[in-house]
Amino acid sequence: MRLPMLSPDDTLAEIRRLYYSTTRETIQDDLARALDLLKTMPSEDERERATVYMEGLAQMRSDWGKNKGKRKKRKEKRKGERN
Repeated sequence: MRLPMLSPDDTLAEIRRLYYSTTRETIQDDLARALDLLKTMPSEDERERATVYMEGLAQMRSDWGKNKGKRKKRKEKRKGERN
């Protein structure tokens, strides 16, 4: 997907919007989009402003990935107990 040219402030606002609106189902796509947006920011200072949102998105992906695995293991364990 081709991204429109946004100002650094607009880019940061879009990354922030992704951070606050992401869900377990959309985290992969939202994080990928945020990374694409981050790459368009022209300076290191501007990218640093987005750091907290990027780290938050990465943490959500990590946390939700762990919970998904735990839930699957519990379901498999329950199936084994029933048989």
